[in-house]
This record gives sequence, C-alpha cells and structure tokens, in this order.
Amino acid sequence: MSKYALTVACPTSRGIVAAIAVFLAENGCNITDSAQYDDENTERFFMRVAFESEEGKSQDELTKAFTAVADRFAMDWAIHDASLRMKVVIMVSRFGHCLNDLLYRWRIGALPIDIVAVVSNHMDYQKVVENHDIPFHCIPVTKQNKPEAEAQIMKVVEDTGAELIVLARYMQILSDQMCQKMSGRIINIHHSFLPSFKGANPYKQAYERGVKLIGATAHYVTADLDEGPIIEQDIIRVTHAQSSEDYVSLGRDVEAQVFARAIHAHIHHRVFQNGNKTVVFPASAGGYASERMG
Repeated sequence: MSKYALTVACPTSRGIVAAIAVFLAENGCNITDSAQYDDENTERFFMRVAFESEEGKSQDELTKAFTAVADRFAMDWAIHDASLRMKVVIMVSRFGHCLNDLLYRWRIGALPIDIVAVVSNHMDYQKVVENHDIPFHCIPVTKQNKPEAEAQIMKVVEDTGAELIVLARYMQILSDQMCQKMSGRIINIHHSFLPSFKGANPYKQAYERGVKLIGATAHYVTADLDEGPIIEQDIIRVTHAQSSEDYVSLGRDVEAQVFARAIHAHIHHRVFQNGNKTVVFPASAGGYASERMG
C-alpha cells in the first residue's frame, strides 16, 4: 500500500477534521497517525495526517480529488508521498561535527534524505564528502565576490533540484535575496547563547560568565540573522569544574543532535510556520527507525 502524509494549514473553522476524515475514508484510505493544533491567538488551524491508500489511489488522484475540500476551508495544503526522499544540499565551513553526524545518520538510514551536494567555502571536507560518493563544491566567498558566489550556490541548488539547504555550521551570512528565495527551505544551527553572547568565542564568554546551561537552536533562516522561526532546541548542564574547551565539546554534541532532529521534522513534513513561530508535531510510530545498524 502506498503511504502518504497530508499537511494542512488554514483559518480555524468547524468541521475541518471531519471533512478530512470523510474524504480519506471515501477514497479508500486508512489513517495511521494524526496530529492537529488550533492556535487561538492567530486563529489558524494546523494538521498532519499520515495514511495508507488501501485501494491503490495515486498521489495525483488524491490531490485532484481533495481540491474541493481544500477550497472550502481555504487551506494551504499538500499530499506528500512518504516513499520519496527530500533532496538536500549541505553547506559547511571548517567545523565538521554537524556534517559528519549528518553523513553517518544518512548512511545508516536514520535520516532518510537524498544528499545531492555538499557546498563549502573551504577544502577541508572534500575527501570526506567524496568518499561518500557525494558531489563536493568548493565555492570561496569574499566581500568582493559574494554575489557571484551565491549565484554559484543557487546554481548547484537548482541543477540538483534540491528542496532544502542545511547550514551545517556554514560561517557565511546569506543575502536577503537568497533567504527570501529559499524561504522556509533553509535550516541553520547555532549555539543557544544568542543574543546574550554574540560575536567571537561565545563559549568562552559563557564560561567567563559562569553559565550553568549551554545548548543549541535550529531554526529557519530569514533575512534577520539568527531570528528565524525556531524548529528545535536542547540544552546540557555544565558546572564550575568544566573548562571553556569542555563547553565547546559539549556544545558541539548538542548542536549535532538538535540539527538532526530539526531536519528529521522538516523532511517528514511535521513543521508548520505560524507567524514568527512554528508548530512541530511529534514523529509517527517508526519515524526514527534506522534501515541499518551502522
């Protein structure tokens, strides 16, 4: 049986859930997982429904048939084929912990994506990437060539058909134009000290202030630096007995985990932008399972 996920965002209204359930039942589909949220402040309704087409109806057939229901409730919606892997471009600079973590999760099937390219402004990870049979593109960035460099990056994205860019500690600020063009399709990871500790050596600044919690934040990229809608966060406790170098190591572990969870949520269509915030539904049963042990 073909498996799909229906995602819906629309103004709050009576009868949305019933209409979706009736539609799926009448079209020979069985719901396997469902999550919904009604935001009273924005008066927006969000829903994700995982289902199986027991009568073999295709994605195109279901999409065409659902249009009438969607129009009635003014829905922003899509039916996603669960068997298709999202095409992803990874961008990295000289910190490789998130890149290596993503490559491992991808290799064992814990992160079911199709990595179509890795882009970097340095050569440090060329061999690692090419050893995974993934195309590597080194695109140096300077103040003088930034528009040309971004044009090259976007050419990689367009040529590969990438649906998502993930900034695995890519240490360059993207232009407003690129952020707008790829709105909702770029995810960044950073330490969670912002805005308390901006600039160079945030972990050293945190150490000198004696913080007790460090963490990481994954968010969608917008023109406002590090201010995009948050997808995932986590923290870890530190004590007076740890050094600033310990903070860095512990922080990198948290960054890798948070980043992977955020990407996992996005590729499974569990994230909905709700103004400056997000609605993130939990994973369906089996959603975290790996295809291989290692």
